[in-house]
Amino acid sequence: MKNTLESIAPPVADKKPHKLTIHNDTRIDNYYWLNERENKEVLDYLNAENAYTKTMMKHTEGFQGALFEEMKGRIKENDTSVPYKLNGYWYITRFEIGKDYPIYARKKESLEAEEEIMFDCNKMAKNHAYFKLGGISISPDNTMAAFSTDIISRRQYTIKIKNLKTGEIYQDEIKNTTGSITWANDNKTLFYTKKDEETLRSYKILKHVLGTETTKDVEVYHETDDTFNTFVYKTKSKKYLVIGSSSTLSTEYRILNADKPHGDFKIFQKRTKDLEYSIAHFKDHFYIITNANKSTNFKVCKTPEFNTTKENWKDILPHREDVLVEDIEIFKDYLVVNERENGLNRIRIMHWAGTEDYYLPFDNETYNAYIGNNPDFESDTLRYGYNSLTTPSSVIDYNFKTKLKDIKKEQEVLGGAFNKANYESKRIWATARDGVKIPISIVYRKGIKLDGTNPLLQYAYGSYGSTIDPSFSSIRLSLLDRGFIYAISHIRGGEYLGRHWYENGKLLTKKNTFTDFVDCSKHLISEGYTSKKHLYAYGGSAGGLLMGVIINTNPELYNGVLAAVPFVDVVTTMLDDSIPLTTGEYDEWGNPNQLEFYNYMKSYSPYDNVVEQNYPNLLVTTGLLDSQVQYWEPAKWVAKLRDLKTDGNTLLLHTDMDSGHGGASGRFESLKEVALEYAFLLDLEGIRH
Repeated sequence: MKNTLESIAPPVADKKPHKLTIHNDTRIDNYYWLNERENKEVLDYLNAENAYTKTMMKHTEGFQGALFEEMKGRIKENDTSVPYKLNGYWYITRFEIGKDYPIYARKKESLEAEEEIMFDCNKMAKNHAYFKLGGISISPDNTMAAFSTDIISRRQYTIKIKNLKTGEIYQDEIKNTTGSITWANDNKTLFYTKKDEETLRSYKILKHVLGTETTKDVEVYHETDDTFNTFVYKTKSKKYLVIGSSSTLSTEYRILNADKPHGDFKIFQKRTKDLEYSIAHFKDHFYIITNANKSTNFKVCKTPEFNTTKENWKDILPHREDVLVEDIEIFKDYLVVNERENGLNRIRIMHWAGTEDYYLPFDNETYNAYIGNNPDFESDTLRYGYNSLTTPSSVIDYNFKTKLKDIKKEQEVLGGAFNKANYESKRIWATARDGVKIPISIVYRKGIKLDGTNPLLQYAYGSYGSTIDPSFSSIRLSLLDRGFIYAISHIRGGEYLGRHWYENGKLLTKKNTFTDFVDCSKHLISEGYTSKKHLYAYGGSAGGLLMGVIINTNPELYNGVLAAVPFVDVVTTMLDDSIPLTTGEYDEWGNPNQLEFYNYMKSYSPYDNVVEQNYPNLLVTTGLLDSQVQYWEPAKWVAKLRDLKTDGNTLLLHTDMDSGHGGASGRFESLKEVALEYAFLLDLEGIRH
């Protein structure tokens, strides 16, 4: 790439030194001015970077187009979800050929009944560069749908209400919400979550009565602790409205009978430092997943519905050191538990009477299984999902009584070329520098030789306890079929091997996340899967932070790196509590207003640690309207890398001027960015078709 276009000069951002001083320590930020979103000079710079990227990648434009069509061609355009039944109606989401957005429909009582289209997002998205339908909440009497839309891409949703009988959209309009809406049982009272205009923190629960002025909506709850976010929902039993408050390390719930929406919410169990819990209601009890009493991997308890404080909680599934409880689903006869042992999902079926207790069988070495949509207590059927790195996603109904599985749908991979027998997946283990074993899930096309010549894309995330499961991707086939190996490193900071895996990859142990990734890279090289000339790394958001660290510490290991919406200016962002999400992140990264965390954070923050050295080829992507990682972080980072790097490798910044953290909104539009990323990697390998 660099050889054919060396004569093209990249943009150079002006240096405007800005002093940042705290703890008697001064940092000079030459590119601080890039945070002025409305400044023409800033926009000109971003546009110049986009133009440079376009020019540098111009020779791949035909290939990008071919990759886009190839990836799109595997996806069934006229696709339909597996219907689910709720309160007398079957609900279906479907796509039509040639259209980018979903259509939400329902049928009364029978799947043979006439279809009723509730929302056609293709019509709603017209004239918008970005469009997303957030939540849809159907009134208990089935006559109305409260729905939310975002046309900016900052996750600030506007709520409206539609009469499903007449098609009329009422005048009620509520702005700046999370997009989630909950009906009380009276069919006229709605609860929703308001966002702080500046920080975008979900901080207030309000109540709206249909037909009244939204300016007169009643504030039901105000979350004053700026490290907490709040939300509202209704229990599966439909009996209780629930207001939740959560931070990284503690939770609190308030409950109210949904038949009495103008009553007062009662605290379920008041917040306590490091106490996490979630609740589900069934008959005359609440069921609780909690880490109470040092249950690091969580346990399941029950408590009478009118005695909900912690001293009343009784274990029904005790804590286990080697099994993480992730989720539960309640049925009239069965409790279903989603567990994780040694990194693998397990679905456990437990009869309330104690007569049955068993696991659904899964026979893959590395896979992803999860509980699906099960809105009905009375059902004899559990809906769950399954896929693996080589097996497309399936939606499966399992009958508790007959023990039979019914595959309702398996993801179709169109184009005629896909056969799962052509691919192989496995799980290997790398040894980290402190002796800990790190699992890596790998997939590749059968027949490759492990002689170090294979290009390999290594992916990881490693933050917030978020587990990256080894899931199927039809898009990824465009790399696998061209000889790439794909590897997911299940590094510390996620929860793949249980809660301790997360605890040992955050705050003052955060560097384990980065060194684990590097040690996995070295293992993949030493075992012959790839070599330094053919190893590529990819991460987004907090995974983009990971990318920033590894190219500072070990640039020699990677030929190319993809960093999507990367969180790279850690210290400055975590010191600015006006930025969305900052205060709620202190439990993850630490609060740099405290010297110990400041020093630790500064020691790894990618932007603060860019130095004069060679860096790998790098493609950085961001969105101008991103509310989670502000566009200026990657923009400043690229500007600083341009100034200091000592190599002739390619460095590209692509900013989507219309979207935010999640990228483009259309079903296929986002594939254009993937095509750019894949073309970048494949071009570095000399693969151009």
